[in-house]
Amino acid sequence: MFHDASPTGGRRTQLKYAVSGVRPPRLESPAPAGDPDVLALVETPYADVADAHRRLATLNRVFESQRDRRAVFLTIYTQMTAAVAAGIRRRTFADPEWVSEYLLTFADLYRAAVYRYEAGRHESLPTAWRLAFDAAARGDSLVVQDAMLGVNAHINYDLALTLERVGVGPNRRQKYADHHAVTDVIRTLVDEAQDSLVERDADGVARIDDSFGRADEWLTVLTIDECRDSAWRTAVALHSRFPPRRRLARWLNAATSTGAARLLLASRTSDRLHAAAADLERADGG
Repeated sequence: MFHDASPTGGRRTQLKYAVSGVRPPRLESPAPAGDPDVLALVETPYADVADAHRRLATLNRVFESQRDRRAVFLTIYTQMTAAVAAGIRRRTFADPEWVSEYLLTFADLYRAAVYRYEAGRHESLPTAWRLAFDAAARGDSLVVQDAMLGVNAHINYDLALTLERVGVGPNRRQKYADHHAVTDVIRTLVDEAQDSLVERDADGVARIDDSFGRADEWLTVLTIDECRDSAWRTAVALHSRFPPRRRLARWLNAATSTGAARLLLASRTSDRLHAAAADLERADGG
């Protein structure tokens, strides 16, 4: 079914997160390292989908070699980019040219966020990304938190802006169908994403997965579905002919992603809670 930007249960959830997002920011950015290898990979826009995937994969290898916790999210995102690019080559989508522009624009927003952080331009970063990158730099968050902070910033903040730039029309129904088809591709990567977390000293993810059967995968997909549909509704609102609706949509996009990031980091408010969560994440509890 085609969805517009009408109020839904998902919008109510967005408002709940937005409440957390309007509090004064508590940002803890360290002094920028300005790593030349990272900057060389992110200082210029991607030329095309192939260039985006190649440079994302290379950046991920750099992060891995430096034990940079930004690799937790980037591993998952690189897998997703490769899978959607393969779908474009197979002509899976009704409008592969639009999906190519969509994928390229989406990747370029991530590239720009990494560049601004690495170059020390933290004041120009969306708060959701700054919170995610600060957590990765501290290195004291859970592996699952590092992953979800990146997913939140990229889907709950970047995706609506991506759709605004590539356009949700003309032929909005077809574009929505292709947007949903991208979600279908992401569905196939849930197990692969979980495996990548397990490989990062988060063996407890596998234990939880075994305990819940397919229920956790279903919940993950449901959450991604709603976040991506919310991004679509926000993009529709950003194309409204009414300026107040556009301003509200832009504010909600920033406030929701910021609020969600703060909720994801909530375990850090209690040493005992955070330690218990860390033990759960590690299967051996040690």
